[in-house]
Amino acid sequence: MPLDRDHVLRSAAALLTRKSTATMDEVAKAAGISRATLHRHFAGRDALVRALEALGIAECEAALDAARLDEGPAADAVRRLVREIEPAAGLLAFLYTENQLFEGDGQNAGWTRIDDRIAALFRRGQRGGEFRIDLTPAWLTEALYGLLASAAWAVSEGRVAPKDFTHMIVELLLGGARRREEP
Repeated sequence: MPLDRDHVLRSAAALLTRKSTATMDEVAKAAGISRATLHRHFAGRDALVRALEALGIAECEAALDAARLDEGPAADAVRRLVREIEPAAGLLAFLYTENQLFEGDGQNAGWTRIDDRIAALFRRGQRGGEFRIDLTPAWLTEALYGLLASAAWAVSEGRVAPKDFTHMIVELLLGGARRREEP
């Protein structure tokens, strides 16, 4: 029976989202395969994390497409983006902590594509007068990532209701990013 790579990656993502220090044995058990089978497909933890990175990038790009970032007010596009990315937020929170993915010359170009698309959304909101211009698009992008990761961890630990995920992130981010009329 051929290995269902997607099932293995999603099982690994679900486990590592809850327990980032899980061993390869634990990952194999979560996927319902032997450790030897896991190692035949992923030579070690680094190879597994790189495969999860590719999955995370693909899921982010799909969420960006589904959110239709160029349509309507930028604030509405931010809401759509958070809603669309929610299913992948746990995986992204795990990847966010994997420093080797973001150090040195080996960084995956997919992250830059994602950063550029989100920053362009914030730039559009600034040009349209929706968002403050004293906060750079790069900072707003990083703030969004931090809020996504924090909310994913809070939901996974039961400190926050899953139904509140989008509302909490959007209200906090946009509450600070919205441009206010000068008195």
